[in-house]
Amino acid sequence: MEVMARPPNNLTPEPVSPVLLTPDGSRTAHNARYGEAYGSRHGAQTQAHHVFLEGSGSDSDPAPRVLEIGFGLGVNFRATLANTAGRGVALDYLAYEFDPAPANLLREVAEGGEGAGHPLWPQVLGMWGQAEALDEAANGARLRVKFCDVTRAELPQYWATALYLDGFSPTRNPEVWTPDFVARLAGALAPGGVLTTYSAAGHVRRSLAAAGLDVERRPGAPGKRECLRAVKPA
Repeated sequence: MEVMARPPNNLTPEPVSPVLLTPDGSRTAHNARYGEAYGSRHGAQTQAHHVFLEGSGSDSDPAPRVLEIGFGLGVNFRATLANTAGRGVALDYLAYEFDPAPANLLREVAEGGEGAGHPLWPQVLGMWGQAEALDEAANGARLRVKFCDVTRAELPQYWATALYLDGFSPTRNPEVWTPDFVARLAGALAPGGVLTTYSAAGHVRRSLAAAGLDVERRPGAPGKRECLRAVKPA
């Protein structure tokens, strides 16, 4: 989920703890740099579905275009991939990730889980970390990942039907929760597009509203009382 400037290649990546099994049977891992898990310890897959896939309406969109801030271990992507493949609809998915986790960790977290059997997933793992950007497609689904500092990157304008804001928490990774950056994210949404995030912090809610989005609180996934959904007026 880390999305600051990518470290030089000669630096040793931050250590990552062994894979953690969450109560819904899905997996995540602990990131030592931020002292937080990549996904919810209370159910990584449940959070992906409730907060992001269903919260944004991508689970029923006939052709979702998803922008994700913080690819992490790919749990949100695989949940979206499995859903669109099951419905037989196309998926265009663009993610930004500054410090990619090792491919073997992505593989271990996904093993036996949803989306792992889709032809696109092994293609992604095979190319993961080989270049400054990844662009793979299979069976009507396309994934692009840009390994860069998203706060300085050029974002698509009026493009995303759904935006998954899934950086580490505002206290640990404040760069992706600032009013200025949130305003840029709002510009990436197509009219009627929906931004979803697990955070319900007051300053995040105010930043979303200041960016011109219609913000609502939703019940949170297990372990969280609330999450946020913000819609760009059509």
